[in-house]
Amino acid sequence: MEDLSSVVDWSRAQFALTAIYHWIFVPLTIGLSVIVGVMETIYYRKRTLRWLNITKFWMTLFGINFAIGVATGIVLEFEFGTNWSNYSWFVGDIFGAPLAVEGILAFFMEATFIAVMFFGWKKVSRGFHLAATWLTALGTSLSALWILVANAWMQYPVGCSFDPDNMRNVMDSFWTMVLSPMALNKFFHTIMSGWTLGAVFVVGVSSWLLLRKRNVALAVSSIKVASVVGVIGIVATSILGDTSAKVVAATQPMKLAAMEGLYDGNRAQEIVGVGVLTPGKQPGDDKEPFLFDISVPYGLSILATGDPDAFVPGINDIIAGRTITESGDTVYADSYAERIERGKAAHQALRDYDAARKASDTAAMAAARQRIDADFRYFGYGYFERPADAVPNVPITFYAFHTMVYIGGWLLIFLCGVAFLIFKKPHIVERNRWLQWAAIASIPLVWLCSECGWVVAEVGRQPWIIQDLMPVSAAISSTSAGGVMLTFTLFAVVFTGLFIAEVSIMLRYISRKSKTDIENQPE
Repeated sequence: MEDLSSVVDWSRAQFALTAIYHWIFVPLTIGLSVIVGVMETIYYRKRTLRWLNITKFWMTLFGINFAIGVATGIVLEFEFGTNWSNYSWFVGDIFGAPLAVEGILAFFMEATFIAVMFFGWKKVSRGFHLAATWLTALGTSLSALWILVANAWMQYPVGCSFDPDNMRNVMDSFWTMVLSPMALNKFFHTIMSGWTLGAVFVVGVSSWLLLRKRNVALAVSSIKVASVVGVIGIVATSILGDTSAKVVAATQPMKLAAMEGLYDGNRAQEIVGVGVLTPGKQPGDDKEPFLFDISVPYGLSILATGDPDAFVPGINDIIAGRTITESGDTVYADSYAERIERGKAAHQALRDYDAARKASDTAAMAAARQRIDADFRYFGYGYFERPADAVPNVPITFYAFHTMVYIGGWLLIFLCGVAFLIFKKPHIVERNRWLQWAAIASIPLVWLCSECGWVVAEVGRQPWIIQDLMPVSAAISSTSAGGVMLTFTLFAVVFTGLFIAEVSIMLRYISRKSKTDIENQPE
């Protein structure tokens, strides 16, 4: 059992390591592809050498980032087979479909047109090149779409049913999976946050040029484009974040409770603005949830449902199956203890079905199938021994969520302020060193915000790899903890090296180009 726990922990750590590194590159690819597309559109209309070179400058940075992002993404997909083979067997027919579409459609679209972007300047017409740039941006977003559809299905499994003959889930409706509220919200929220990150990157690098008083006109023009994209991105991200909270409240109430450190919910539930969790707090104990907190009345009820008087369940409420009706009555549904028992009953029914199938006993198969169908929605709970096993890591989820919100608030103020100043009072942006340093400092902040969003999404749904159907402990491959530790170490070294290489190449390129007149360079 200790070895199994070690394998699970190291497999999770390896996947988290790969995903975190991969997510360093993905949002910048999404954001820069759009910004470069806008810049080339301006060049296409104005036909000036200045805008051509501005476009090429940012396009090169996009290319550096894109190449390393692809490398980490390929490793991430392979890990489903190497580390999570039970998961791949259990839902491979479903999970593999969007990944296959991503590879066949989106990735090949990116690979095809990115070649035209970088090597087709003098080989194709301006119009065809512009189309290739926008098709690369579209391919980047489509690639994200299918990956996020797969991830959203893990968070909210719909459009599928269980096939006891093959002991795996099968897809019933591809479009139910693609168009689920979780998938749509996750896609648009991620794309808009990518626009935000790309915009902050461009504004920050341009501010460094202003700080060094190099290529000032290029920097100002770049900030104008990026600030517009950034304002659209951050406003849309904020709105979609509100929608996301409502989707999570409806489909993953335990995650929402962990995000807020909420153990005992109520009607007209307040939301924590600032808080410090009590260390060691566990579901059902008598410790106060917070050492210190400042809360906003009605906030969580509004965020979760739009109704300031609505009941929002806490961790203890969800475990007990407790809710409060609109009339104020307390009612109980299936508790976690009952779900565990029904999950174990589903496991036994599946074993009985398999034994009856081998014995060609159709009557016993039909009876077992009825029992499976009756309890299968709690199938995943059958792997747990106690209700607390189904509770995520509250401190990590809580602090990641609030860090994301705080930084997101700053980015909203910052990008809106930069957009106003660059169009109304550009001299302030050009000369104010405090603003320029704030822009540079916002580059690591926006990445921290983006990574925190993924931590909330993934840690907040633990211990599930598929919500309610399969915990991570049942999804791993038959491998040794030592083997996973070795590959974890190798990946940590390689990915850190790739990250250092990307940053180094980017900084050298920016530094070299800042010493020349980019705007008036010959083609």
